[in-house]
Amino acid sequence: MGQIVAAMATVHAPQLFTRPPEEDPAQLDAGINAMRELGRRLDEAKPDALVIFASDHMETFFLQSVPTFAVICGERASAKFAGKTWTPPIHRGLAEEILDGLVRRDFDMSYSQDAVLGHSFAAPFEWVLGSREIPVVPIFVNTYLPPLPSARRCAPLGRALAEIVASRPERVAVLASGGMSHYPGTVRYYRPAFDFDQWCIRELENGHSDSFLNLSCEQLDEVGNTEMLPWAPVLGAIGEQHMETLSYQQTPHHGHAVVYFHPGKPADALPSKPYRFENHPYHFYDHPAISAYRLNKLLYESRFKPQLRLRLLTDPATVGAEYGLRPDQIESLRVACRLEHNGTDKPALDADPLVKLGAHPVGALMAIHVLQAEQRRLRRENTAA
Repeated sequence: MGQIVAAMATVHAPQLFTRPPEEDPAQLDAGINAMRELGRRLDEAKPDALVIFASDHMETFFLQSVPTFAVICGERASAKFAGKTWTPPIHRGLAEEILDGLVRRDFDMSYSQDAVLGHSFAAPFEWVLGSREIPVVPIFVNTYLPPLPSARRCAPLGRALAEIVASRPERVAVLASGGMSHYPGTVRYYRPAFDFDQWCIRELENGHSDSFLNLSCEQLDEVGNTEMLPWAPVLGAIGEQHMETLSYQQTPHHGHAVVYFHPGKPADALPSKPYRFENHPYHFYDHPAISAYRLNKLLYESRFKPQLRLRLLTDPATVGAEYGLRPDQIESLRVACRLEHNGTDKPALDADPLVKLGAHPVGALMAIHVLQAEQRRLRRENTAA
């Protein structure tokens, strides 16, 4: 009889890979070291498979299609980010039975045999899985392109997954990749809701999983934590639990959390306390308007086409015209991807001008990250020459 033998969650911030000069290396290393500790916990648990719930940053499904949940069930997973590729084997028997079993339990699942995944999967592949020969089952949860599944919708999926695992022989570990508070690409990028993070950590450490699971998508959006939705199926899969926090780092733009879950509540659990939301009427994240399709398409394609990036950096007006962009969109793109020339290499990571013109915040920010990395590379090459 199969069982879930380990449960965990981790940050996956792109800065862990790219290590831009404005980051504090000690904070990045603390998160990486905590992820490596999760890997050691896998060594102790000895799972036959690792199920990873994670999200997409407009890398895999953006514009083509946006599933709510998707199981990756090919021969190998494929993740690409920051010039590196990961291809861990997929546990096909488990992946296909999860897909079939969830659909039979009335979950509308999508699937792919060859989806190219992004850094939300790459981070656990790199620092949790590492060189361990543990096959994976990647499961995508939509976190940035509303309508989003609620945490209450995600938790039953986790419970159903636990039922499927129990019907099989494997020992399985489950991992959520995402969180905590951050607002990539928005005007709140440098003002995370750290107070929410501390509240949520306290609640989960004391075994109050319902404090998180009862939150609406609008509330998670308000505090920059829609990316915590992958935590909900993990909580659903393991039932009553309490959390051990291995690392929490308050970076200037992101709460980096790495945690491990234990069965049951701690003996000295404190009572639950509510968090006070503003319940504001707007969203930080929405699906992009059709009127901004060309802008979003250019931003998306620039992330995967090196020659397009080079052309954008040297002649944004021509490229923008080829994509049918308006002059104001071209000018905002030119300004957004610049590097400040003030004696430092500190980037101007402000996607807001593009967002105001219809760009999706996450898609815009990720495109800016890649364009600025390209610009730094060119600067180094010119300096060396």
